[in-house]
Amino acid sequence: MSRKRLTQIFPFLLPFRRWQRKKFFYLQMWKDGCRYAKRAADKSLPYTVFETSIRMLNENSGFDMQYQINKVHNLKLAARTLNRVVIEPGETFSFWQLVRWADREEKYKDGLNLIDGKIAVSYGGGLCMLSDTLFWMFLHTPLTIVERHGHAVKSFPSTEENIPCGTDAAVGEGWLDLKVRNGTDNTFQIEISFDDNDMYGRILSEHDVGLAYSVFNSSVFYRRKGKKIYQIAPVCRRETDSGTGKQTERELYVNQCEIAYRLPDEIKIEEGGVENG
Repeated sequence: MSRKRLTQIFPFLLPFRRWQRKKFFYLQMWKDGCRYAKRAADKSLPYTVFETSIRMLNENSGFDMQYQINKVHNLKLAARTLNRVVIEPGETFSFWQLVRWADREEKYKDGLNLIDGKIAVSYGGGLCMLSDTLFWMFLHTPLTIVERHGHAVKSFPSTEENIPCGTDAAVGEGWLDLKVRNGTDNTFQIEISFDDNDMYGRILSEHDVGLAYSVFNSSVFYRRKGKKIYQIAPVCRRETDSGTGKQTERELYVNQCEIAYRLPDEIKIEEGGVENG
């Protein structure tokens, strides 16, 4: 049995701990020597590198749908700080460098968040849908992933069957960030927009990147350890040269997370341990 954290034993310390973590979190970034992307351009860059969309409301969460509606409000607030931001050569994109003040003028609403491995209602819940979408887009660019954290627990099925398993990105201010670095000589731009049902994302560039990207799972399997079931999903990427048609393929990482909902009966579950990491 894992030891309880001090804030679990004394919950009244949690607000101070959060304040402390945030101060240290941003102090580290101030001292790390990176040049962070913060400028939003008035116009869109000319080339579309990748675009995607995601349905925002999930009827399978098992919670009151009002929290899903609140999530949409929160996503739109946070997206205002990201829309049309450019990532110039040598710059690093940080989710929290841009989103940290999103609720300064208009407050977030209570939504669903993963807290201590369980879904709970909290202020500003649902922002991980935005970081998930950003990470999925970044995987289809030459940008270098600097920091990404997968969700430790998947609490309900995804609304997007066409997106590979393990391509999510958890964020938590003071703890978890999503960062990418532009190590190319090209400039990239983020665009986020909405309609009544979907959130749309695009990565644009100043010059044609000359490559097309395809991200997929080489395999997905499930393994039981004790009373828990884990999903193990290798995430791979295929790069196709637009001029020659030459393809290269490699495994990017192996994602592992606990599955906290009932899997379909036809899915095979292996017995045995789960690797750490």
